[in-house]
Amino acid sequence: MSSILIKSAQIVNEGKITQADVFINHGRIEMIAESIDHAADHVIDAKGLHLLPGLIDDQVHFREPGLTYKADIWHESRAAVAGGTTSFMEMPNTVPNTLTQRLLQDKYDIAAEKSLANYSFFMGAGNDNLAEVLKTNPRDVCGIKIFMGSSTGNMLVDNEDTLENIFKEAPTLIAVHCEDEGTIKQNLADFKHEYGEDGLTASMHPRIRSEEACYLSSSKAVALAKKHNTRLHILHISTERETHLFANNIPLTDKRITAEACVHHLWFSDADYESKGNFIKWNPAVKTAADRDGILAAVLDGHIDVIATDHAPHTLEEKTQPYAQAPSGGPLVQHALQALLDLVKQGKLTLEQLVQKSAHNTATLFQVENRGFIREGYWADLVLVDLNKPYTVSKENILSKCGWSPFEGHTFSSSIIHTVVSGNIAFSHGDIVEAGSGHRLLFNR
Repeated sequence: MSSILIKSAQIVNEGKITQADVFINHGRIEMIAESIDHAADHVIDAKGLHLLPGLIDDQVHFREPGLTYKADIWHESRAAVAGGTTSFMEMPNTVPNTLTQRLLQDKYDIAAEKSLANYSFFMGAGNDNLAEVLKTNPRDVCGIKIFMGSSTGNMLVDNEDTLENIFKEAPTLIAVHCEDEGTIKQNLADFKHEYGEDGLTASMHPRIRSEEACYLSSSKAVALAKKHNTRLHILHISTERETHLFANNIPLTDKRITAEACVHHLWFSDADYESKGNFIKWNPAVKTAADRDGILAAVLDGHIDVIATDHAPHTLEEKTQPYAQAPSGGPLVQHALQALLDLVKQGKLTLEQLVQKSAHNTATLFQVENRGFIREGYWADLVLVDLNKPYTVSKENILSKCGWSPFEGHTFSSSIIHTVVSGNIAFSHGDIVEAGSGHRLLFNR
């Protein structure tokens, strides 16, 4: 591993911004000081740039194995580091579904060979694989994923006894997708009856996959977790109403129930369906502006603990089908940090809050070992950003395999200049650098 000296950076870390140099050696941050004069293989002049911990994205769908015509670990990890995300946690609704320890290990083997970013993978829970779920090692697996609502991959867990047993016996954190299936099916039937299947449009998505569907499922998960003292993490909160299910009066390290917000729920609203259509069709749905604002308020006041992406690519051909046939999900990991930096520019959150919610808290919540902070002795997962260099998203600079983005044509106010992953420069001035590879995340559990 080569050494790196970053000079005169504005370091955003642990609630403050300070100017300092950072010396990286053997993959780790060896020294942080006002001035460092060590010889280094690479010297980066960071004057005028801000140095952040690399983002840790706790929810991505990189589609490998089985769905690699949409995305794969090689392409999506490159998109991640180009966007300043240095670590990801990937979901089990691949093909085959990740429902055995052998299939879980297969994904780790692929990532060890192909991923430019650091990685971990969730073990999938189904209606009949409890024995396999209970073999999950908390030390080197980020968690267990339960779909308490159907989405891409059809991994819905709808057996009540199974849910009880998983919540009761899970050896580590459970992450859940919460939407009530019965409510969604009834809403869809009602809309089809009124408009016909051909009359359905993307603008109906937040009413079909409604606030009530989300709240019923999230509140059920919270009740199960409280009953069994489960370590529960609810993904992609999409309604203001759900935010009240979570506490903000205890330290994150003491919380047994936590929640995540996603970039698209902080950026878009139902008014955007008119122009974006299926390109902002996600599950759970993008809902009202009031929901968007309420989610942001919950991020800021601590009811919601982390920000992630739910990066979930589909091909352009799939997304341009009629609403009823178009799958839910879209690529976000390359532009998540820039979108959040735009919210900073708009005065909706601070740089310190951005770092807290997208790096520090994710590392704390999952107990990630030696990552998520700019500290001596920690792995060097870092991103240098220029807050005053605009960047326009175009087909030519999209790195996700699907080749499109819901941000296409948008000009962000900031640019990613360098990304360092486990002490290796992985992205520099618009180019991927293939000098190193990501590491498997470990957890202090």
